Amino acid sequence: MNFPLITDPWFYAAAIPAVFLMGLSKSGFGAGFGALAVPLMALSVSVPQAAAIFMPLLLAMDVIGIAAFRKDIDKPLLRFLLPYGLLGILAGTLLFKLVSAPLVAGIVGVLTLLFLAQRLLFPPSADAGALPRWMGRCLITAAGFTSFVSHAGGPPYSAYILRLKLTPLAYTATAAYFYFIINLAKWIPYAWLGLLDLRNAATSIVLMPIAFLGTWLGIRIARHIQPTLFYRLIYVGMFLTGCKLVWDGFFRQLH
Repeated sequence: MNFPLITDPWFYAAAIPAVFLMGLSKSGFGAGFGALAVPLMALSVSVPQAAAIFMPLLLAMDVIGIAAFRKDIDKPLLRFLLPYGLLGILAGTLLFKLVSAPLVAGIVGVLTLLFLAQRLLFPPSADAGALPRWMGRCLITAAGFTSFVSHAGGPPYSAYILRLKLTPLAYTATAAYFYFIINLAKWIPYAWLGLLDLRNAATSIVLMPIAFLGTWLGIRIARHIQPTLFYRLIYVGMFLTGCKLVWDGFFRQLH
């Protein structure tokens, strides 16, 4: 019996850097770049299939992340975030077949670029506080929804969390636990929607070493990076992500 594996070399040319970027983002270092992963892999397969291939990879990366950063988590913040992230998962499940992935990608991209423009034109003062809780609820629900549709929850998540001025380790640890639970919550809906199959799972196993390498390297860097540089890299990642998502959502289909 032939092993049910994707063999197209063009798929791996897109998938390997996509998985590596996701691994970096799971460690906190390079956060924001992770939202590029599914659109990058989707250069060679459909968005739903790319999202399905990432499911086992995300589980492995999440386990590494929560083990590495278990002492640095902001527990009160996590308790606030989780109900709204799970609400976004529920919305994603119900709307998955009604809302196109490119449209969601485009909307997330526009909101990401607007957030970055606001930060550039009106930089927060040293005593600027967190965004209002109601806005945090909306952004984290959006993060759960976009995470379900295309594993692109990073931009709305970061738009709220960045204003809290966490240390790099607290930022990374809280994100690791948040996405570990969010990604676990996706498995049953993904199976219900018919997105999980043996071919995608086998392809995930082949890509697993790349996931481990990206996560390991990111963890090593995140423990030594300066906070200022850490957040600058997040902004760069969010900018590139925003541009890519806008292209995928509103312009790619025109070519």
